[in-house]
Amino acid sequence: MTQGLLVINAGSSSIKFALYAVQAQSLVPHYRGQADGLGGRKARLRFTDADGNRLLDHDLRESADHDEALDRALQWLEQHLGGLRLLAAGHRLVHGGPHFDSPVRLDADTLAQLESFSQLAPLHQPHNLKAIHAVARLRPDLAQVACFDTAVHRSQPREAQRFALPREYEEKGILRYGFHGLSYEYIASVLPDHDERATHGRTVVAHLGNGASMCALLAGRSIATTMGFTALDGLPMGQRCGSIDPGVLLYLLQSEGMSASELEDLLYRRSGLLGLSGISSDMRELLESNDPAAAEAVSYYVYRAVREVGSLAAAMGGLDALVFTAGVGENAAPVRSAICRHLQWLGLSLDEEANTRGDMRISTEASRMSAWVIPTDEELMIARHTLDCLQNP
Repeated sequence: MTQGLLVINAGSSSIKFALYAVQAQSLVPHYRGQADGLGGRKARLRFTDADGNRLLDHDLRESADHDEALDRALQWLEQHLGGLRLLAAGHRLVHGGPHFDSPVRLDADTLAQLESFSQLAPLHQPHNLKAIHAVARLRPDLAQVACFDTAVHRSQPREAQRFALPREYEEKGILRYGFHGLSYEYIASVLPDHDERATHGRTVVAHLGNGASMCALLAGRSIATTMGFTALDGLPMGQRCGSIDPGVLLYLLQSEGMSASELEDLLYRRSGLLGLSGISSDMRELLESNDPAAAEAVSYYVYRAVREVGSLAAAMGGLDALVFTAGVGENAAPVRSAICRHLQWLGLSLDEEANTRGDMRISTEASRMSAWVIPTDEELMIARHTLDCLQNP
């Protein structure tokens, strides 16, 4: 019987699923699934086969949460394994703390450590852990592996990981961890298929989605990233603020009388594109809107993205390539165009027609640096790590 690997990637408002068949050490896609719109009015659960044929398209109840979506999805998968014998489940864990710098097989002690990081990634880590517990409930004998979004950034220079705080706080684990590492690992793994110069040179990868960050890859290794201690830092996001003067937070606590929970709600759920526009956290809706506030939100998003590219280019001493990925990066051509136009000083010449068509290469042949749109595949990266972890514990 063919062995299979189940991958679960739980995000802040969605969960992605993938089932792979392990054939001669290769991973062959079997099913893909996604629950999205969780917590909103239009939550849905979908599954397709490897060719993209729809197998399930199911409305979840209004405001359905991660638990409900997980239960429905796992029950469906249990009934549709198609002759596969599950070898393991691999999970995306947003936070691995200061010590988990590679994937790990889960046990009670490891889970206890990972539970302690939930306050550092409150939008993600609790959902990641719930997925692990859900699988354990349905398949108690199934091996489970955690793959960490923070792990790839442990290769950064020490100065890139520190804050200018007394040393005692660093010893307590207050560091710049960085996130979206599985996405960056995948992009680094496929760069040789697209751009040899970028593979060995200086590349900024822009993971632009509901959560957004950028990473400086020097010969494929992370040396700087925009997110820090939590997934709040850096770029503005759908509902998260991005970089903010810590003095603003002190002011809100001391002068506005906010509680810690109210401040958390403001920073994680009411800021970003939603806060700037007062309309939506969804870039698609903002680009379609005629409201000036929507245009202002998009303009701010582009402005901050351009500043972060400049910062990461400085960390590498130049820039050979820019890669757009994730939901906004892969699908919002106007956003890519605006960012690239502001980077002409770096020698980037945008091919507007290629960008509008959605080609992979969107820079001209004459451009001194290349620009790409490369779809990310965090699920495949998790599957690779999971198989490797089981074979090389």
